[in-house]
Amino acid sequence: MPDKAHRIRQTSVANILKRNRIRRFDAAHVLSVLRRQPVTVAEGTTEAARAHIATLVARIRLLNRQICNAHRRLDQLTAQLANSTEAEPGLVKQHDAEILASLPGVGRIVLATLLAEAWDALQRRDYATLRSLTGVAPVTRRSGKSCIVVRRQACHDRLANAMYHWARVAIQHDLRSRAKYSALRSRGHSHGRALRSVADRLLNVACAMLKTGTTFNPAFNAHISPC
Repeated sequence: MPDKAHRIRQTSVANILKRNRIRRFDAAHVLSVLRRQPVTVAEGTTEAARAHIATLVARIRLLNRQICNAHRRLDQLTAQLANSTEAEPGLVKQHDAEILASLPGVGRIVLATLLAEAWDALQRRDYATLRSLTGVAPVTRRSGKSCIVVRRQACHDRLANAMYHWARVAIQHDLRSRAKYSALRSRGHSHGRALRSVADRLLNVACAMLKTGTTFNPAFNAHISPC
């Protein structure tokens, strides 16, 4: 309430914003809004709003606990896949989960989506099928003298969403992916198209790593120029 907002310090508000990763507003702006003249409402409205907010907070906390439990379960399942020692007689077991998890931009959700929705193509190391399933392979439409390249719509929605976030996080943490994204953007490509091209390259790298049974090496990756 405004009476309490007049007593709170700006550093306290700044710590709350930082802890919750809120960058859209700064502490000064938040305090200026909180300290405005309050709207006149009927008696009991404020108490009713507080009670309603309290019920919403309880629901949000329950939802957060359920999400945390789901994340822990996903981590356990992927860890079991990575540590599995079962293999055909005479064959060396390749830990696909461990290899994919080593790639930049791959988190628990992206890894779980790839293993659950594209397991057959991953086992076959089928790069062409993975490109089509994830929607990173463009579609060329020809008619007479015209030739148009458009985004592939016939793809797996969850895989396409996972590839988007894989590429989005990769350009933040991988120098090669960031350089490729910047080069494509400078050539006039849209944000989505540039990310799909980055995702296409990451899929190619993932298939090569799965075939050789090796994990991602950032030092080797940094010495290769973007294409």
